[in-house]
Amino acid sequence: MADTEHYVRDDVRGFLDMLEAMGGKGVEEVGAEEARQQMRAMGAVAEAEPRTMAVQRDLTCPGPAGPIPLRFYDVKAERAPGPCVIFIHGGGFVIGDLEVYHALCPEISHHPDLPVISVDYRLAPEHPFPAAPDDCEAVARWLAASPAELERTITGLVITGDSAGGNLTIVTTNQLMNEPADVPVIVQAPIYPVASDTSQHSSFAMFTEGFLLTGAAMAWFNDQYGGDAGDPRHTPMVGDCTNTPPTVVCTAGLDPLRDSGREYAAHLVQLGTEVVYLEFPGIIHGFTTLRKAIPSGQRDLEAFLDATKLMVERYR
Repeated sequence: MADTEHYVRDDVRGFLDMLEAMGGKGVEEVGAEEARQQMRAMGAVAEAEPRTMAVQRDLTCPGPAGPIPLRFYDVKAERAPGPCVIFIHGGGFVIGDLEVYHALCPEISHHPDLPVISVDYRLAPEHPFPAAPDDCEAVARWLAASPAELERTITGLVITGDSAGGNLTIVTTNQLMNEPADVPVIVQAPIYPVASDTSQHSSFAMFTEGFLLTGAAMAWFNDQYGGDAGDPRHTPMVGDCTNTPPTVVCTAGLDPLRDSGREYAAHLVQLGTEVVYLEFPGIIHGFTTLRKAIPSGQRDLEAFLDATKLMVERYR
């Protein structure tokens, strides 16, 4: 682990020391397919076991390039009309899938007591920008129409996701605020999002090595994803954020992306958006899917979900 004067929790330090002792190559050294396998393997040993759900099934919805795989979770077998969560996974737009996030999505259903749709959008480099935002928007519009496959009447959308999925959370929310779907986005909740140019942030310099997500990996992910940083569907803060719904943002204190989340939350506050901002000290990027290896992250996840539930209850 990198030397640091910053506070590092004991379980985080133990996890980082273990990774350092194991060695291994970064995603930028092994390529997309092996990087995907690495993420699945890490999840198998470092993530908590999933909760049992009353409803869990795989399905698809129509997308711009064919059917989009989805996984539906609900802590309740039956439910009165109400909001539904869209979860958009992270992984730099290159890695990650339904299986990697299979333990996290039941937590998102359980704590706010809401159904959840997890989105398996197309990944770069096989499908570069704008494939991912196109797919996520298509899923959101499909869900807003209360599709019969879910046996639920959807009255509003709660959009959340982590890292690259946090970026896609903001992008999808912005698209639906500007061009409304059948029901509104009532809350968005990005988790350590990429909302702006991270290269000039102090957190990028401080945590670029030794804290799981590296600067080299971020550069490689960006190259694979492509797109124009001046496009608000790529870098949401370059666009108009005045029409943003109530928002919950969380960041990790030892994350190179930390300052992007800080900057985005502050920007929304300046624009008059209702915002809850949570920054969890001493923990790293990716903690929401490392809760077996980093048990203290469970408390942080629950705090984030409790804040999201509170915001949903105010606006549902």
